[in-house]
Amino acid sequence: QVQLVESGGGLVQAGGSLRLSCAASGRALSDGATGWFRQSLGKEREFVAARRWSGGNTYYADSVKGRVTISRDNAKNTVYLQMNSLEPEDTVGYYCAAGRPIIVTIRFSSGYNYWGQGTQVTVSS
Repeated sequence: QVQLVESGGGLVQAGGSLRLSCAASGRALSDGATGWFRQSLGKEREFVAARRWSGGNTYYADSVKGRVTISRDNAKNTVYLQMNSLEPEDTVGYYCAAGRPIIVTIRFSSGYNYWGQGTQVTVSS
């Protein structure tokens, strides 16, 4: 099992920045990826960004490209999501995921086996 714990969410004004963290523990996975998704009530989880552990390839949703950066600190086994120029539309819960998605599933929640509990981001206008 892999346990994921997100942190870093909170309230920020429009135009501000937040850095979300996803700390992983438990069974080590190889050749996997960590992804960030977001979800509002009554809607499906939406892909935000992902990063492969081997090679470090990154993937971003068009809606956040240029405003978001995903990175990883191997020593801390933690993945970060730096979000800049936040907009009120970014107000949702953000979830960290881990697994072994292939190229066609890396942008879909079905590609991941492990999920964190989520962290809320609220952007005020």
